[in-house]
Amino acid sequence: MIVCSCNVLTDHDVRNVVTRPTDFPRTAGQVYGCLGCSAECGRCARTIKKIMDEALGACAKACCAGCPHSQQHAEHAHPDHADGEHHHPVILTAQAAA
Repeated sequence: MIVCSCNVLTDHDVRNVVTRPTDFPRTAGQVYGCLGCSAECGRCARTIKKIMDEALGACAKACCAGCPHSQQHAEHAHPDHADGEHHHPVILTAQAAA
């Protein structure tokens, strides 16, 4: 489906760039840049953001399913936190930190 008629970008284009291991776009503007274009009218930005959220949500679920840290977190409680939430520091990979 065409999501940006100004640049003729499809939902597949957006999903592919968001899930590529070499790019880490986190905004619609960054997606445009990765695809070699820029926002024209901006009407597609919300749709691009929605596609990004869906693609990254699916990726996060897949990543967490095999992550040993996720398994450990599922098996322990946090008695020091009244809300029961996990408050661990974020672990960054060298690639993501760069």
